[in-house]
Amino acid sequence: MIIRIVKMGFIPSEIENFLNLFNNSKEKIRHFEGCSHLELLQDKHNPNQFFTYSYWESETHLNKYRDSALFKNVWANTKSKFNQKPEAWSVLQVVNVE
Repeated sequence: MIIRIVKMGFIPSEIENFLNLFNNSKEKIRHFEGCSHLELLQDKHNPNQFFTYSYWESETHLNKYRDSALFKNVWANTKSKFNQKPEAWSVLQVVNVE
């Protein structure tokens, strides 16, 4: 399993538009083959900073999503709202304490 974390900073006036886009796309992303978890997080002290946190069965599944029309459409509409360059990490879970 791969955990994908993407940090995005938005133009404040575009946050509502981004949230609408995310809400309209979240079920399609979450149910894309290989995705088993999707969250959208917002920084408590810097409200224009958001993070997506998703679980993917494999890097192959993540790459299929990144090559899909769904991703290309969502990303094209999202990146026009940025006020900084996004950052992304693909990480492996080492320990999970529940």
